[in-house]
Amino acid sequence: MNILALDSSNLVMGVAVVSGSRVLGELMTNVKKNHSVRLMPAISQLMDDVGLTPDNLDRIAVAQGPGSYTGLRIGVSIAKMMAWSLKKELVGVSSLEIVAQNGRYFDGYIAPFFDARRGQVFAGLYENKDGKIVPKMPDRLVLLKNWLAELKLLEKPLLFLSNDLEKCADLLQTLPKAVMGTGPQNIPRPSELARLASEKEPTPDIHHFLPTYLRLAEAEARWLARQER
Repeated sequence: MNILALDSSNLVMGVAVVSGSRVLGELMTNVKKNHSVRLMPAISQLMDDVGLTPDNLDRIAVAQGPGSYTGLRIGVSIAKMMAWSLKKELVGVSSLEIVAQNGRYFDGYIAPFFDARRGQVFAGLYENKDGKIVPKMPDRLVLLKNWLAELKLLEKPLLFLSNDLEKCADLLQTLPKAVMGTGPQNIPRPSELARLASEKEPTPDIHHFLPTYLRLAEAEARWLARQER
């Protein structure tokens, strides 16, 4: 199975092409750039580099969220457009689940998170069961201080993985069994997205496939607040 994987859900932009268990190619950046301008050229470049055409693909995989509202819309829109126009399968994968794969060999809980501003984080909690990283709790939007209070009650060591680790490392290190991810461990890999997508069922309805925002966009929240007033 040939899979094209796209991730523009956060600061990292990643594209990968995987054939079976083999990673044919992978492109990643971790800089503040416009994903809407760069994602399609990155897809085109990588497809050319690995010598595949869109017709050779079997499945499109996309990071479904949570994450940046704009970034999610870009990635999901492109994935849906490609899957529908090329008549390929479409699979969405949690953006937090992708990061959690980097803790595969950690003996304890894996806690991926993204900064959601205003003292909040998009947070997940995962663990290794029989060689697979599975959720211990559902992904959610939560106040960082409340999340840490819950995690303090857990008995196993905790591995925090995040590209936003530096923003709250001091708070995280107050947990007695906290371990901080290092370097590449904190970066979601599109090749892992492709692997996860190969193990999931495709969406039955491409047109109604939506990002997992876990919250309203700020503009929508303000509009609703005005309506309530």
